[in-house]
Amino acid sequence: MPRRFHDAEELLPPATFLKRALAIIYDGLISIAVLLVATWIYTVIGGWITGWDEFEELAEAGQLAGDPGLTFALFLTLYLFFAYFWTRIGQTLGMQVWRIRIENLDGTSVSWSQALRRYVTAAAVIFLTLLASYYVGAITLIITLPAVLALFFPINGLSVTDRLSGSVVVQVPKESK
Repeated sequence: MPRRFHDAEELLPPATFLKRALAIIYDGLISIAVLLVATWIYTVIGGWITGWDEFEELAEAGQLAGDPGLTFALFLTLYLFFAYFWTRIGQTLGMQVWRIRIENLDGTSVSWSQALRRYVTAAAVIFLTLLASYYVGAITLIITLPAVLALFFPINGLSVTDRLSGSVVVQVPKESK
């Protein structure tokens, strides 16, 4: 059941690019901590399953580098982290600090599928940017950096992720005391 944040008739102003960018930086730092914990858990489970001596030998031989299982686990962990906050309260911790929220046009919380579309869209653009800069070089940032900025930059109040997920990022008004 979606949560209603406000009446459908009430329109909140769209979040500015600066507030979005600051929330992304804040959430990026939190994401690093979440990924560190997830990697530690994955390593403990991997060492327990294969045996610590064999796991250490695999690590020293470099056979654990680029582990697709770890990559998938981290991708899934970040999706679950963001989607949980987006579907429950419409705000991650960084969004709470900057008083912005993700919601549907009618003022209800987004669904898990909408959160997946937002997350995959952002992840795909960032992945392609990193891939291009790795294989072609830093010169690709001239082309790909505007693509990353366009991903989150609101045009007429909606960014690319907003349009593809059918949701909006709005400024949350200050609560009166």
